[in-house]
Amino acid sequence: MKSHKIINDPVYGFITIPSELIFAIIDHPYFQRLRRIKQLGLTDYVYPGAHHTRFHHAIGAMHLMSVTLDHLRNKGVDINNQEYEAALLAILLHDIGHGPFSHALEHSILQNIPHEHLSLLFLEILNKQFNSQLDLAIRIFKNNYERKFFHQLVSSQLDIDRLDYLQRDCYFTGVSEGTIGADRIIKMMHIKNDQLVVEEKGIYSIENFLSARRLMYWQVYLHKTTVSAEKMMINLMQRAKDLCLSGESIAASPALEYFLVKERGISDFDSNPDTLSIYAQLDDYDIWGGLKFWQHSQDYVLHNISHMFLSRKLFKVTLSNHPFTPDQISDWKTKTVEKLGVPERELHYFFSHGMISNHAYAAKENIYILAKSGEVMDVAQAADLPNIKAMSKIVKKHYACRAKELTLP
Repeated sequence: MKSHKIINDPVYGFITIPSELIFAIIDHPYFQRLRRIKQLGLTDYVYPGAHHTRFHHAIGAMHLMSVTLDHLRNKGVDINNQEYEAALLAILLHDIGHGPFSHALEHSILQNIPHEHLSLLFLEILNKQFNSQLDLAIRIFKNNYERKFFHQLVSSQLDIDRLDYLQRDCYFTGVSEGTIGADRIIKMMHIKNDQLVVEEKGIYSIENFLSARRLMYWQVYLHKTTVSAEKMMINLMQRAKDLCLSGESIAASPALEYFLVKERGISDFDSNPDTLSIYAQLDDYDIWGGLKFWQHSQDYVLHNISHMFLSRKLFKVTLSNHPFTPDQISDWKTKTVEKLGVPERELHYFFSHGMISNHAYAAKENIYILAKSGEVMDVAQAADLPNIKAMSKIVKKHYACRAKELTLP
């Protein structure tokens, strides 16, 4: 590049785009689509500032990856220029497969296709378009590269993805309690036996990181209002899909209609390249556009739930640390049918229940501490940190969401 391209990021300040290839990838329509997908889905119904996008996050993660690799180089870790660029590309594109509202609709518009699989498909298409320049990035993404620590930086319990989204989500939601010391964590990172480790003096920064992540899940990602909005959106999209599958026509963009009129699974993407191209046209605006039409629909489910969304009349949520009894579920169902006057066969659009869970530290995916003696050990065993051991426990909560009333007849 004749001159370095610079992006002004609200979290990190000026971010430099380090190469022509990375700039070309960022400029590609597949990547630009991430501007139209919010990072936190429907969380702005709770925190009005949470309007940042997957685009923001991907650029920020690329920046943190460059900072991390520079620190590792300064500590004597041999990282050549090809590996450096490939690691930046792998983290830059790690979320490119996300669909509208990120995780909320990951298994409803599509038929149980994780976004990681779609990200890999996008990586492979981009690799063809850019004359195999993403070969190494794909190997890192798939964990097929012999230097395993590169993949750990992209996907692990202490990866660059999490370091960015925790800082970024704290910033835009205003939940300062979730703040982490990412700069210190990065400075404490090292490589030992081809494995990502954290120097012993950074152990309390790791404890704070895990505590902050746990707090952010309960206070932001799994906030009961967010759970309500997401279940409403899932039910609404299920109704739209059910109508289309039964042969009815509803207003929808061409891209959204393509995924409503037929169940689309992995085989559709693998056998028909047009499916990925159409998916690449799908973003949050297709869904909001649908809601604007559906609020005037003759179908009372589409009509009411769309109107509830647009006027923020969300489902009532009940959370419990213990499973609801069959009598409780039956009572809620009966009262919801009576109050709303809806047929029992269509109650599931207005009532849903299930379980959410959160564990800050999964012991099977270790974070390793490098002791001063040179010994490498799991963070939960490295020091007397009962908090980390406690965070290994999966905490489950049970929810029930139900419409309080129909907004219009």
